[in-house]
Amino acid sequence: MYSKELKAIKKSNRFRERTLYDDSLIDLASNDYLGLSSKPQLLTRAVTRVQMFKTHAPKASQVVNGYHQIHKDFEEFLCRQNGFESAILAGSGFLANMALIEALPRKGDILILDEEYHASGILASKLVDTKVVTFTHNSPVKLEEILKNSKYKRAIIAVEGIYSMSGNLLKKEIFDVVDKYENTLLIVDEAHSSGVVGKKLLGVFELFGITPKPKHIKMGTLGKAYGSYGAYILASKHIVEFLQNRAKSLVYATAPSLVDIELAHQGMLYMMKHRDSLHVEIKKRQDLIKKYFNVDMQGLIFAYEMESSEAVLQMQDKLKNRGFLVGAIRPPTVEKPILRIIPRVDVDIEDLKRLFDVYM
Repeated sequence: MYSKELKAIKKSNRFRERTLYDDSLIDLASNDYLGLSSKPQLLTRAVTRVQMFKTHAPKASQVVNGYHQIHKDFEEFLCRQNGFESAILAGSGFLANMALIEALPRKGDILILDEEYHASGILASKLVDTKVVTFTHNSPVKLEEILKNSKYKRAIIAVEGIYSMSGNLLKKEIFDVVDKYENTLLIVDEAHSSGVVGKKLLGVFELFGITPKPKHIKMGTLGKAYGSYGAYILASKHIVEFLQNRAKSLVYATAPSLVDIELAHQGMLYMMKHRDSLHVEIKKRQDLIKKYFNVDMQGLIFAYEMESSEAVLQMQDKLKNRGFLVGAIRPPTVEKPILRIIPRVDVDIEDLKRLFDVYM
């Protein structure tokens, strides 16, 4: 039924597969930035906490009876750490982005997305009954041009703390531009920055010293630096109340897994306890990328550009045969093919040197 399309995808070297990779490979492909997924003590603590309650599954939507003490405790913890008034959890980062982008823009508003915003936000933007525009990647000047020259009741702007493919850090000036205009909301997707930047590793709000305002929304996933699965949205009480009444991916979805939420909670506690040593390890890897490639890696994503989709797949296979697993990212996910290398903190620095010395 779809054989012609599949044939075309394969011919263009864009075919994707699900693969069970050998555990012996040195993992430089995953978003497990702090290596928390391989710390069994965190899982043990999470399961022990969940077992203290009568039920171990949420059973229903958060607005029916799926909201649990474990959810509430983690939301309050996130608010305390990040300085936000309220929080709500989602089953995944994809669902959190769908909730925000689908629910917040109303008729007469304008939705403004960075042109490299995550695919979940782009998909959700197709569902809104309002004007949708994109601005040049990470450009405060282009964003301001749109705000200055547009008519709207509200402007909802969506950006990322660290962009998932390029590794680019959000420009602080984006916050400054948004603050100049009334009736604006700024969504910052911290999926790849929370756990990686900032003194407490809390992300770009902390890195830039920004005190959250009612117009600020921070969201992020639990399946990357925090070593679990799920997502969170931090905002004003007003915005959270609106989302829990209007965001379909929150209202009509089963509440997030209790084990996953508690596991993320334990991951954050570990991160905070060991943040000094984690900072040291992150800096070592950033310095290494600077030394070998003269690139200022601002988080833990290194995008190594390749000539073609065929070339990036060949390089991925070559490195896999030598014991290294890296991401081969091809169009349409990115404009140009890249090796996406994640120098995770639990990967030995000598292994990284060997990779760069011998194979790249």
